[in-house]
Amino acid sequence: MGSTISPSSGEYLLEMRGINKSFPGVKALDNVNLNVRPHSIHALMGENGAGKSTLLKCLFGIYQKDSGSIVFQGKEVDFHSAKEALENGISMVHQELNLVLQRSVMDNMWLGRYPTKGMFVDQDKMYQDTKAIFDELDIDIAPRARVGPLSVSQ
Repeated sequence: MGSTISPSSGEYLLEMRGINKSFPGVKALDNVNLNVRPHSIHALMGENGAGKSTLLKCLFGIYQKDSGSIVFQGKEVDFHSAKEALENGISMVHQELNLVLQRSVMDNMWLGRYPTKGMFVDQDKMYQDTKAIFDELDIDIAPRARVGPLSVSQ
């Protein structure tokens, strides 16, 4: 992946500049740039092995970039874990399904960042927040439904 995806002008929410990432015998990212304006939608498209997932995993702290810089909300960042990225307002929808089949839909949505009330998970808030998201997106799945029996498309 060696292209630049860049809006024509304006302030950027996210800038990834000159990102390089290699694995043994493979240069996965070669000087890749990605600029994202606030309230914009982007699609990363390319063949298998083009580096789309690798680029986002570098942003999200799953992989460490070999070189380059990432600026988020005007400040240079270098996340070393997904937890750190989440704490700073970046989340990622992975292309591979990594769901806990025995848990509910809402448990899977909030995994690792459960709303709490004191020392306990706030089940009511988690339900309300999940329901609000589903209502906004017109998703007809019960937040408390167990993930296991659901189809992949659900």
